Amino acid sequence: MAVATSQPGSATPSPMPSRSPLERLRRWLGGSFSPYLFIAPFVIFFCAFSLFPFLYSFFLSFTHWHGDADPRFIGLDNYTFLLTDSSFWQSLGNSAVLWFLIVPVRVLVAVVIAALLSLPGLRLRGFFRTSMLLSYVVPLVAIAQVWLVLFDQDFGAVNTLLHIVHLPSIGWLTTSMWAKPTLALLVLWGGSAFAMLTMLAAIQAIPVEYYEAASIDGAGAVRQFFSLTLPLLRRTVGFLVVFSTLGVVQMFAEPKVLTNGGPYNSTTTAGYLLNSYIANSDFGTGAANSFLLTILLVLLSLFMLRFLRAGEER
Repeated sequence: MAVATSQPGSATPSPMPSRSPLERLRRWLGGSFSPYLFIAPFVIFFCAFSLFPFLYSFFLSFTHWHGDADPRFIGLDNYTFLLTDSSFWQSLGNSAVLWFLIVPVRVLVAVVIAALLSLPGLRLRGFFRTSMLLSYVVPLVAIAQVWLVLFDQDFGAVNTLLHIVHLPSIGWLTTSMWAKPTLALLVLWGGSAFAMLTMLAAIQAIPVEYYEAASIDGAGAVRQFFSLTLPLLRRTVGFLVVFSTLGVVQMFAEPKVLTNGGPYNSTTTAGYLLNSYIANSDFGTGAANSFLLTILLVLLSLFMLRFLRAGEER
């Protein structure tokens, strides 16, 4: 009987050590779990409070649901209803009018005041900077109550002043013509401090060497403002325009407290209409409305950023 013998110089291969699934996962992740443990809280909170609500509301936008039973899938009916609903288009029109009354004025006033506060040798600079924050820190409801007192048609201080100069009373909050400007004035007073501080920080971030070089070339203060300061503020202006646009379209608290969306829905903004669907437990239509507004805001933001940055590509 032959006996098998190993050839000289040959080695018996050792078996590969088996790795546990946890070890294989660790190697696949790069050799350490530590980075993923550090970002795990953010990922968990993001999925629980952002991603899941976003996906679930997207699902609800294709359903009929009032919260009392299981959602019933209805396809694109909610979107079709909104796109053919006059109230939806009226809310967008109201938001557009308020945009023209608020955003250009807010940005212009922010640029002018920030430029004045940046003038060298200005006295009480700290006092003026602090004063700008007063309207920002006062609660919105408190400001709205002051507005109700000031612009009351019968006993308001503004109409009292009009009577003194023999002018007729104006229904600031009771007529469609004046309700939007009154609401816009409230928004400007309450929210312009942030725009002013942002613009002031942007102006102070401009290197002083630029102004010294412009002065050597003979440019005065006005020429420096239009030829140097404004072009360098293009990105900040773009940010404020987009930020303010988001606020105007989503505006709810201001018309709710001041006019309750009236008179005759003249101050019913897109955000106010969206909230009315949620308040009436029409969650399917509300979800569809929110996604239509999201698409609109993304398109508007991209257009505005493209328009405001067009000069940088030349």
